[in-house]
Amino acid sequence: MVELKNDLYLRAALKQETPRTPVWMMRQAGRYLPEYRATRAQAGDFMSLCKNPELACEVTMQPLRRFPLDAAILFSDILTVPDAMGLGLYFTQGEGPAFQRPIRSAADVARLGPPDPEGELRYVMDAVRTIRRELAGQVPLIGFSGSPWTLATYMVEGAGSKTYSHIKGMLYDAPETLHALLDVLARSVIAYLNGQIAAGAQAVMIFDTWGGVLSPACYREFSLRYMQQIVAGLNRAAEGRRVPVTLFTKNGGAWLDAMAETGADCLGVDWTTDLARARELTGGRVALQGNLDPAVLYARPERIREEVAKVLASFGQGPGHVMNLGHGITPDVPPEHAGAFIAAVHELSPSYRC
Repeated sequence: MVELKNDLYLRAALKQETPRTPVWMMRQAGRYLPEYRATRAQAGDFMSLCKNPELACEVTMQPLRRFPLDAAILFSDILTVPDAMGLGLYFTQGEGPAFQRPIRSAADVARLGPPDPEGELRYVMDAVRTIRRELAGQVPLIGFSGSPWTLATYMVEGAGSKTYSHIKGMLYDAPETLHALLDVLARSVIAYLNGQIAAGAQAVMIFDTWGGVLSPACYREFSLRYMQQIVAGLNRAAEGRRVPVTLFTKNGGAWLDAMAETGADCLGVDWTTDLARARELTGGRVALQGNLDPAVLYARPERIREEVAKVLASFGQGPGHVMNLGHGITPDVPPEHAGAFIAAVHELSPSYRC
């Protein structure tokens, strides 16, 4: 077992003392980097890139070569699980992901079962193993999955949606069918994330991208309930250390208090909720990750530094803050602006962690 040289992210996610605030970026391996675009062109298409462990490792490492980040995140996609269920995932230029065989009935759900992490999803586990070897203890590796609700949204709609007509129709007209789908997805995600942990992921994150489109009651019943099931089913220790679990619901600021009750170690916070308010809602029960508006990175470096200072001040003194964007970095951000963000965190954060 290679000794971890920089464990700031793991310590902060567990609310332990750190000399400064650790920082990483959602989608830090992505289209804003020219080297990523070159590697994707080499792969041929997005899913071919995801399914090639060596190339997935390459793009995972690219931002770490540019920036002094405190964590690597597995390069993959949230839709690997439904793809492994045989729904015919494909990507169209400018339109995003879609499925050839969407889930629309109880009979469709009955045909689904959890994919084998070392079978249908072996390429993801191989990518985790390859990245860990390449990292050589430089920083920890974060594994991830989409939440059951978010995965179900894509599976039932068949693609992205603005109205969520199919899945919300199922939610209100056939809730038992949706619950059956969410249960098989929760069991799938438990196996998938435990597989990533066994392969070498040192922390895991659950992305609930579409939880914020639900009403408060529906969020608790159809999203949070299944994320709590996942948290309860995860292996929380590996290689002699605790494995931190982070939940992130986009537009979920109103439910941070309920999210803090799940047993997760850390909650992601988007830019629509002040971290001071998030600390108040969660009562110190969890660490917090976030939450600079990604659009700040379009500004000049001096303004980026000012906005970083505001986020750090909003969280305030004490341990338990992982600096990040409030959502993923956007493709047209200049890489040097991402560098200015990270440099500002390194410069300004030590006074808040004392």
